[in-house]
Amino acid sequence: MSVVQLDLFSFKPEPQVEQRAPVLNGMYYERSTGKFVSYVQGRRYYEVTPARCLGDKAWKERIMRERSI
Repeated sequence: MSVVQLDLFSFKPEPQVEQRAPVLNGMYYERSTGKFVSYVQGRRYYEVTPARCLGDKAWKERIMRERSI
């Protein structure tokens, strides 16, 4: 007969890291509405259609491509 001894005090659980969605800040293009939307600290602040949005065509295309949500 063999005896198994467990050390119950040496177990250290892995720290849990919360997976949160990134907080949105800045101007984004929202595909579902087709509008440019401004977010401040994760809250929707302002929205505007592409025709009324200030900025040149290159900037609008870059935002549509890189920052669409």
